[in-house]
Amino acid sequence: MTDMTLSTDAGFEAGHICNRNGCAGIIEQHDSDGCCSCHINPPCGHCTTPREFCPVCDWDAKDDLIVEAEGTIYLGAVNYVEKVQRVLDPTKIDYTISMHSSSSQKCQGVYPPGTTRAEVEQRVKGTFGGRFESFGGGKFSYIAYTD
Repeated sequence: MTDMTLSTDAGFEAGHICNRNGCAGIIEQHDSDGCCSCHINPPCGHCTTPREFCPVCDWDAKDDLIVEAEGTIYLGAVNYVEKVQRVLDPTKIDYTISMHSSSSQKCQGVYPPGTTRAEVEQRVKGTFGGRFESFGGGKFSYIAYTD
């Protein structure tokens, strides 16, 4: 992170005035260079990485990301993204899906007592199958093959 003083009216979006330590530069964006892989597994890292920068004072948005608490990301002094983990309902097969690889997803969840592996797998199975990482005690982790 840069040690520049952050003004309350500092620019963060392309086309805005930078205004860091009085900088009059206009915020621009780095070219995408065709690196997007969202067509395989959205959102891709390229599209979720900030691309804004100031060509005058060398400020770069990707250097300003600060993680202050798990699941909360701040851009400079401004709250940028906040992801809150959803509470799962153990009275039914309930799960969340997150990225695992370019051809799979990770399903992590809970199930009620008496539920079989086959019943859980029927709900979370990917297009091309999958495998359990763990199953037991009312919780599971499953890798679903999607591509």
